[in-house]
Amino acid sequence: MEQKLHYRPDIDGLRAVAVLAVLAYHFRISAFHGGFIGVDVFFVISGYLISAIIQQDIHAGKFSLASFYERRVRRIFPALIVVLIATGIMGYFIFLPAELINFAKSQLAALFSVSNFYFWKQSGYFSAPVETKPLVHTWSLAVEEQFYVFLPIFLYLANKYFRRYLKFVVCMIAAASFGMSAIGAVRYPDSTFYLPHTRAWELLLGVMITLGVFPPLRTALLRNLATILGLGLICASIFGFTAYTPFPGINALPPTLGAALIVAGGETGDSFVGRLLSLKPAVFVGLISYSLYLWHWPVIVYQNMGFFLVQGVPIRAIKLACIVVSFILAILSWKFVELPFRGKSKLFTRTAVFQFAAAAAVVVAALGLATIAARGFPSRYPEKANEMAAYLDYSSAEYFREGTCFISSQNRFSDYDFENCLHQDPSKKNDLLLGDSHAAQLWYGFSTTLAGVNYMQATGAGCRPTIEQPLIVASDCSHLMNYVFSDYLPSHHIDRLLLEARWQAADIAPLGPTLDWLDRHKISVVLFGPMVQYDIALPRLLAFSIRGHDPAIPDEHRIDLRKLDESMAAMARARGIQYVSFYQSLCTAKSCTELDANGAPILYDYGHLTKEGSLLVAERLRDNEALR
Repeated sequence: MEQKLHYRPDIDGLRAVAVLAVLAYHFRISAFHGGFIGVDVFFVISGYLISAIIQQDIHAGKFSLASFYERRVRRIFPALIVVLIATGIMGYFIFLPAELINFAKSQLAALFSVSNFYFWKQSGYFSAPVETKPLVHTWSLAVEEQFYVFLPIFLYLANKYFRRYLKFVVCMIAAASFGMSAIGAVRYPDSTFYLPHTRAWELLLGVMITLGVFPPLRTALLRNLATILGLGLICASIFGFTAYTPFPGINALPPTLGAALIVAGGETGDSFVGRLLSLKPAVFVGLISYSLYLWHWPVIVYQNMGFFLVQGVPIRAIKLACIVVSFILAILSWKFVELPFRGKSKLFTRTAVFQFAAAAAVVVAALGLATIAARGFPSRYPEKANEMAAYLDYSSAEYFREGTCFISSQNRFSDYDFENCLHQDPSKKNDLLLGDSHAAQLWYGFSTTLAGVNYMQATGAGCRPTIEQPLIVASDCSHLMNYVFSDYLPSHHIDRLLLEARWQAADIAPLGPTLDWLDRHKISVVLFGPMVQYDIALPRLLAFSIRGHDPAIPDEHRIDLRKLDESMAAMARARGIQYVSFYQSLCTAKSCTELDANGAPILYDYGHLTKEGSLLVAERLRDNEALR
């Protein structure tokens, strides 16, 4: 078929919906907890537009790989290079050496469009949080670029050799990709989120619109119904999904089908939704959406890490300031970087564009490699600060007993070592540590320090130690908790059940039925309260306090969980259950213990104990009546 490609303002409006959803999600505007689906809307749009351009050129007999990749370089590369350089400069001043090395690696990955693979490998349970990775959002650009490597070649060969079967082949590939995505979203969430083979179906959905796989919406009634439904599906996903929704997989269908309905509806005529999306403000946001997407996340990361020094003001004001800065940077980037390179001129010829791309790539790559070779330029910080910073690369996998007694996101329930982790010693008391990583971190200190007790362990990433497991948690976690409550506890005597997790206020109500069940089954319980936590990794705060000669910095970033601690203590008292408060053992009225006797930080991130921290906590609790 011959595709006549014309400008679609409604698609720019749809881009605006997508990018604003992502921004709202990243800025943690509460109602938009499913805003991450904006990326999936972008995938559908990209698949549609790129395949339409390729098909148009093929049928016009003027398709050229050089021309195609020239357009891609003009569209993607200039703004990306500016962001890579700008984030690198900012990172030099704020990142600690280990962080700067990791940033340089992510910079190289983004430059060569493989950042989705890089961040997939960095996505383990104990890896640094995305809030310290200013380029993590480039994973989606990498997926698109990898798709663009194969799509033009595939469409060219398909049109030449098996044009009659093109639609069928595309549909089969999309179906296979969707099947892998549906299974992987539950079984292999990290790889399914980042890798191209489980995202390809979303882009191919746009390709199928171009190829005419779906029947055209020829009447105004059909177009209005389809586009209203499409916008409804997108909005339902934005406001209905959460960060815990298994994704992409089946849950990616509503937003992608919604985007496809809007795109398809605009092919054959006008609609109410099309006119709404074609309003000038929406179109303008759509025009700057690429630069806005590139800039907003580094702004968030560097603000959270203190680079912009917007502190001591209400969080809403900080968010508003960051949003305004993101829009300003996006507008400047669009006007002075994107537009000049997109237009063909004597200054920016094809040769000049490719030369610029090659030269810029060499410069950015050289800077990244130099940063890695220089070990993150440690001379920027005092030696003691670097000693603190080294804990940001701390590995707790061994003493958490990851993969055996602690089931992380990289493990399956079948990896759990029942014989070892639940082994009972008849010569000692037998206590069972149950919960998530905040329970797992206690095992080393307790088993090393507290004599006369055999500490068993049943822990998993994100696992609440409750009978009823939320639907949002991983199935392996649910299997582990269900096994403990349904099989193990009813058939095995234990002396005490130790419950610990990264508690939140919302956990108090669901915890009640579990405590009641344990009481009915005559199981002795010790409930542990929330661990002392910070909004930034404690080693980073300690390093900055050393560099700035300001010991109060960690206290300023400590999350106030005392009210939660008091509420949990009251719940335990009301049920006659032993309660252990980490705030009582680690904190005074104004400060909390940050280092052990040898000067090692007790936490390696926001709230996970180091070995030293686990030992210190156990020492502090040695005489606690609940653990005797």
